[in-house]
Amino acid sequence: MEADPKVVVMGEDVGRLGGVFRVTDGLRERFGEERVIDTPLAESAIIGTAIGMAMRGFRPVCEIQFDGFVYPAFDQIVSNLAKLHYRSAGRVRMPVTIRIPVGGGIGAVEHHSESPEAYFCHTAGLKVVTCSNPTDAQVMIQQAVATDDPVIFLEPKRRYWEKEEVDPVDLSALAGDTATGAIPAARTPGPLFASRIARAGKDATLVGYGPMVRTCLDAALVAEAEDGRLLEVIDLRSLSPLDLDPVIESVRRTGRLVVVHEAPSNVSISAEVAARVTEQAFYSLEAPVLRVTGFDTPYPPSRLEEHYLPDVDRILDAVDRAFGY
Repeated sequence: MEADPKVVVMGEDVGRLGGVFRVTDGLRERFGEERVIDTPLAESAIIGTAIGMAMRGFRPVCEIQFDGFVYPAFDQIVSNLAKLHYRSAGRVRMPVTIRIPVGGGIGAVEHHSESPEAYFCHTAGLKVVTCSNPTDAQVMIQQAVATDDPVIFLEPKRRYWEKEEVDPVDLSALAGDTATGAIPAARTPGPLFASRIARAGKDATLVGYGPMVRTCLDAALVAEAEDGRLLEVIDLRSLSPLDLDPVIESVRRTGRLVVVHEAPSNVSISAEVAARVTEQAFYSLEAPVLRVTGFDTPYPPSRLEEHYLPDVDRILDAVDRAFGY
C-alpha cells in the first residue's frame, strides 16, 4: 500500500476494527478511510464494487470475514471477475485479490469452518493460492496483489497465531513480473504459483496445503522417531494452477504418495493430484495414491471437529497402509 496508491483494502470491519482476525489492524490509521474501506455486510456488493474499481485501474484487496460467507459473492466471482479479462480479449485486467480465512480447528460455529477451494479451482480465469507459514503469508500476499489476474488468497485461520522472523518485502520488489507473481529468488521462498518441498525424505511423500502442512510435518517427525521412516513433505501453495513437478519427482523417488487436506474427498484437490500422479508416474508407484481428508458431510459442530479434521494418527495410518502393499 505504501508503494502503490491504487491498492485499496475493503471488507466488513477491516478498518475501524482491523478485521475479525486483526489482519488489517492499523491500516486505516496509516492510509485513511478512503483506502481502507469498511463495507456493508454484503459480500456480493464487495466483489461487485471491487470489479468496478479494477476496471478503473485500482488493485482492490477484498476480505471475506469467514469462508462460509463467500457464497453470496460466488456469482460475482465466477460469472464476472473470472471472465472479464477473457471476454475483453485481454483489454480489461482484473487485479483483484480476495482474502478468505479458511478451514477449521478454532471451535467456530456453523458456516465459519468451510473449505471452498475446489469451487474456485474449477473456475477458469481464477488463480487460487494458500499459505501455510508466516514467511509465505508475508511474501505471497504481496505477490498476489501485484498479479494482474484475480487471485483467491486462502488463509488458514488456525495458523494465524504462528510467528517467525521474516525479511521485509515491499511491492516495489515485485515490479516487472506481475504476470507470474514472481519476485527475485533471494527475497522469497519461490514464485507465487509454485509448490515447495517443506521437508526432504526418501521413503514416502506427503502432500498438503494450507493448514495441513503443519500437520504433515508433525506426522513426518513422528514417523521418523517411531518407525525410522523419512517422509518427504510437499506444500502445494498454489492450487490453481497446480505445480506438480516436485510431486512427480518425489513420487518417482519414494514410490508412495499420501495427499492430505481438510476439504471432503469427493471431486477435490486430492483427487486431481492423485489422477495426475497416476498418469505421469504410474510405473514408479509401489502402492495406490492414498488420501486423508475431511468427510463427505457438512462440517460438524465444533465439539466434533477433532473427529472430522485429518490429524497425525490418520496420516500415519495411511502411510502404514501404503507400506502394506
